[in-house]
Amino acid sequence: MLKNRLAVLAGAAAAITLLAGCGGDAAAGGGPKLALDAALPASVPDGARIVVGDPTTQKALELSGQLGKVTKFVQFANLSGGPQTTEAFRAKALDVGAVAEIPPIHATWTGLNVRIVASKFRQDPLNHPIYELGVAPGVEVKTLADLRGKKVAYSPGQAQGALVLKVLKKAGLTKEDVELVELPSTGDIYPNALAARQVEVAPIGGVAIKRYLSKYGKDGATTIRHGLRDDAAHLYVQTASLEDEGKAAAIRAYVAAWGVAQDWIDKHPKQWIEGYYVKDQGLSQADGEWLVDNAGHPEITADWSAAIERQQETIQLLAKETGNEEIKAADLYDLRFQAVAAEAIKAGAAK
Repeated sequence: MLKNRLAVLAGAAAAITLLAGCGGDAAAGGGPKLALDAALPASVPDGARIVVGDPTTQKALELSGQLGKVTKFVQFANLSGGPQTTEAFRAKALDVGAVAEIPPIHATWTGLNVRIVASKFRQDPLNHPIYELGVAPGVEVKTLADLRGKKVAYSPGQAQGALVLKVLKKAGLTKEDVELVELPSTGDIYPNALAARQVEVAPIGGVAIKRYLSKYGKDGATTIRHGLRDDAAHLYVQTASLEDEGKAAAIRAYVAAWGVAQDWIDKHPKQWIEGYYVKDQGLSQADGEWLVDNAGHPEITADWSAAIERQQETIQLLAKETGNEEIKAADLYDLRFQAVAAEAIKAGAAK
């Protein structure tokens, strides 16, 4: 287990080192200064460039024939998720990262100054959750109340860790009512820990749900729905990048392209399954179809008020459970970007 974690961290470090060597100080910029309340530039100036860790959108732009519209000002990095983007931000090797709900909160608590510039959710999120609670073979968990006394996988600073805390709250339980086992949620660590009975319950997501049940269901492995929203997906950036006029313009243009790419994925499931899940990720056609069905349809709105309210509830819970200072969710969002992706999708549909 430790070897897996070290391998992941070593890989991230190597990628960050390479980026730093190629791109220099990503967030440092060098263009004219832009106030954080100033209007966003409408066009990307020549020479402006940002480093973006968003491999999934990169592939969507490629498959949809839109990649050439951003390569003039975007250098893509094969980085995603909270731990990798946080380390890349610290190394000043990244401008934009693709993450779930927790990393912007955690980054702020660890001293980074970041802002959310794009948000995607799922329509009908309770019926299309990202995660389900995996239950180890032979363990009886049919309701959230059954978590009492169980060994539960926990990853502080990541979406899965926050979900565990939310689930306990919903069940009327506290951390003292279960045994939290701290494990990184990378790769197959959680499913393998369940199969080996190192933990009895763990949030697992994506195709891992299907594969876990297929592989261990005959031994009594199960999953249960948690009944909570876990569908937030964000692009977030270092504030320093937004203070550079050229980079801010490039980020705005990338957010627009990102929105169009998400819409393309939703409207072209066959091409997405074949080009991304099968050819790029090495999954089977059946796995790709399951993932598309499980995700449902995206919701990209021009009004973030409800999202900010939900984010504040998450912050309050995490602050209480971790001892961190409660911060204002509204301070994590750059509202200048609120309508950018939605308007780009609308404009694309009108063509």
